[in-house]
Amino acid sequence: MRMRRERKFWFMRLLLMMAAGVFLYGCTGKSTHEASASREFFAMDTVMTVTAYGGRCEEAVEAAEKEVKRLDALLSTGAEDSEVFRLNREEGGFVSEDTAALLEGAERICKETDGAFDISIYPVMQAWGFPDKEYRVPEPEELKALLDRVDGSQIVLDGKREKVTFGLEGMEIDLGGIAKGYTSNRMMKIFQEYGIESGIVSLGGNVQVLGRKANGGNWRVAVRSPKGDGDFLGVLSVNGKAVVTSGGYERYFEQDGKTYHHILNPKSGYPADSGLESVTVVSEDGMLADGLSTALFVMGMEQAVSFWKLHREEFDAVFLDKEGGLWITEGLEGAFQSDFSYEIIRK
Repeated sequence: MRMRRERKFWFMRLLLMMAAGVFLYGCTGKSTHEASASREFFAMDTVMTVTAYGGRCEEAVEAAEKEVKRLDALLSTGAEDSEVFRLNREEGGFVSEDTAALLEGAERICKETDGAFDISIYPVMQAWGFPDKEYRVPEPEELKALLDRVDGSQIVLDGKREKVTFGLEGMEIDLGGIAKGYTSNRMMKIFQEYGIESGIVSLGGNVQVLGRKANGGNWRVAVRSPKGDGDFLGVLSVNGKAVVTSGGYERYFEQDGKTYHHILNPKSGYPADSGLESVTVVSEDGMLADGLSTALFVMGMEQAVSFWKLHREEFDAVFLDKEGGLWITEGLEGAFQSDFSYEIIRK
């Protein structure tokens, strides 16, 4: 692996905080020559901010919010009237166009990552108590039995994309690992349908931007640090991209002095212990960025870098390891600024 160390001592803390404003509040810094509209609401277990610039911006953000809430109702694992809840109860069945698209995306990511991302991990997630926040550490025998239900290749969508079959008894799915990415893709399409050429959506750890800022500049998206809400690893300068970060610090519990986070390794059933602290993926495809941020975290640095080298046309990434080492892939060279030293991963 060929790498180069860069130091950016000139990059000031103030700039990081300004960038954080874009990350959290995309409506700031708007052009005085462009109409804008912004909404903040709660959906998919997180606070979301939607901002659009242009003549029909009010209509666009209203339509985007409605789409988010529609997809939230469709994809929830806990709501008894959701499509995913019904599929889990009946171990398959007829699906909508949106669910079919998500299942196809999940199948592709699962296959390409050799199972590092697997939506059928849901029974194991339940055993750990992450969905309902009733946390506990399962016994090894319990995990072993539940892992018999985990195999993404056994989720079969028919050729007409109308019906899905679960090939293992007791199999259940959770599309949460790619749902926000799929949703942000849909929001970008809605913006375009309303003639919007500049916009930003923030869905928790997912940010996606349409085009450039209203003033013609790139969007500046802060990469969050695991240390806390006020700390950032750096800032990415992007346009027309999704930026998604996953890390074990997002959701976890402690028991007997040990920390257990929510990103589980589908092969072991335990929280992934890959040596990585966080992974940020940058891609034009929000759903791909969402799934890969989880998969690369599970893989660990060496395997993740090898994967990037095979798929570098589709995404770039920022890696932080548990020792504080910071890496970016070469496609982000010139687009990433940080107070911290980092290394560039080259093909």
